[in-house]
Amino acid sequence: MRVLIIDGYVDEPACLGVPPYMSPYPRYIAGALVEKGIQKEDISYRTIDGIRTRREPLRFDLVVIIAGMTVPGKYLRSTPITLKEIKELSHLEGTKIIGGPIRLGFGEEGGSSAKDFAVPGITLAKKDIEAFVYDFVDGKDTGSVAHRMRTTSEIGRWGEKGAFIITQHPDYPHVMCELETYRGCPRHSHCSFCTEPFYGKPDFREIGDVVNEVSGLYKNGARYFRIGRQPDLFMYRSKKGIPDPDAIEELYSGIRDAAPDLRVLHMDNANPVTISKYPDESRKIAGIIVKYHTPGDVAALGMESADPDVILANDLKATPDEVFEAIKLLNEAGAARGVNGLPELLPGINFVHGLKGETKRTFELNFEFLKKVLDNGLMVRRVNIRQVMTFAGTPMQGHDELVRKHKELFLRYKDRIREEIDLPMLRRVVPVGTLLKDVRTEIFDKITFGRQLATYPLLVGIPLKLELGRSLDILVTDHGHRSITGLPVPIDLNSLPTKLLTSLAGIDNKQAAEIMRGRPFRDKEDIMKRTSIRGWILDHIV
Repeated sequence: MRVLIIDGYVDEPACLGVPPYMSPYPRYIAGALVEKGIQKEDISYRTIDGIRTRREPLRFDLVVIIAGMTVPGKYLRSTPITLKEIKELSHLEGTKIIGGPIRLGFGEEGGSSAKDFAVPGITLAKKDIEAFVYDFVDGKDTGSVAHRMRTTSEIGRWGEKGAFIITQHPDYPHVMCELETYRGCPRHSHCSFCTEPFYGKPDFREIGDVVNEVSGLYKNGARYFRIGRQPDLFMYRSKKGIPDPDAIEELYSGIRDAAPDLRVLHMDNANPVTISKYPDESRKIAGIIVKYHTPGDVAALGMESADPDVILANDLKATPDEVFEAIKLLNEAGAARGVNGLPELLPGINFVHGLKGETKRTFELNFEFLKKVLDNGLMVRRVNIRQVMTFAGTPMQGHDELVRKHKELFLRYKDRIREEIDLPMLRRVVPVGTLLKDVRTEIFDKITFGRQLATYPLLVGIPLKLELGRSLDILVTDHGHRSITGLPVPIDLNSLPTKLLTSLAGIDNKQAAEIMRGRPFRDKEDIMKRTSIRGWILDHIV
């Protein structure tokens, strides 16, 4: 049997900035197929972008499509598969199975309701696609395969066996590999819009299984890892609802032993209620993360709203005071600047708009909360503001009228936050003169854009045409609302365009004129002799 896995899934990290990325879905599917006896050379992987750009014949016995998203957002390169593209794939030869988040419904933008998926010629795996594919290979037809959830022991095997598939990613080896520690919500009641309760209570994976998966990925060339598939990393393997720092230490130390020369080890979600309610355990966990991870890490906090009425109406878990305490704790643990130029570990904040009970006052309260964070000298790596996407089976189903009612207000409020919060915060997190290590160039559109491989990397605009796919150290010269401008170092004053000379902090118009008159320079001593340039900028000039 020849199998094609089409990856049309772009999770929250990718839409918020993560560079080339592979979720566990294709790895689990590939591992399940291998366990059933299908040869590795008969399993092919394509991203939907690869399908878009390479019009190659696709003749396979089985086509497995990963699709859907639960968090809408913006994208730099990859974009999720569209319904039109799915319909086009339905005409391929062979059996077609689709699954992933699409099983909850198909939506393409925030502020909309996800619709039930149905396309003739494609079978929807209504629960876990990896389990459906595993059972299908037993020789059944798709109509007789039971829809079921996979077990943690199954993915413990499949994650390691399917690690080889990363070598087929178009950006390999520069691929961020997402690691799952558990799914499911430990809370007795659930936020109105959240899909996590569909997975039931937490099904913690064994630490050894996660470490073995990392080992398999590492042996196949993976060097970039993100512990991201859980609602709250601080609660991984918690005991009686209390965080267990020892389990986090065992996990992180095990990953480091399995992947000694990894380049990135980052995390994603943390619940601010956990950090506020259990500050001693959380402080230990944050310290453990900083001990073993790589700098530039972000703990994304699901605040959702600072409005008490919205919190009550949607059964949200964190009060503004609790979120503020969580932000303070994470700043205490992770504000120190790391070797890659970024603080070690900072919080991110997620806001969701269009929830029940939202009024014009909600927007003011959210802004006032962010202003309080800024005015208290704290750092937040990024603020994610989105409009809710509603799914069937959640309390928000059928309640998307506020998204439409407040659309214009939402857009004005978003612009205000970008200008009055994001911009000064970014200047605090990465001041002019910061040296960002290992920025990988990705696209060129009048200027070159690049990012570090990280959990929520900064978008870096470089006002030069550079070769794509290069890793460069970038000197920060300016800031946008959610991005920075920089130049690769060392900076060659003899070739730098005139208009970019004054973008360097410390070089004014007079000094730029000195440089233009004095070029070419032999060395730094010659620059110092024939210009008035002094200070830290000389460290980055060749």
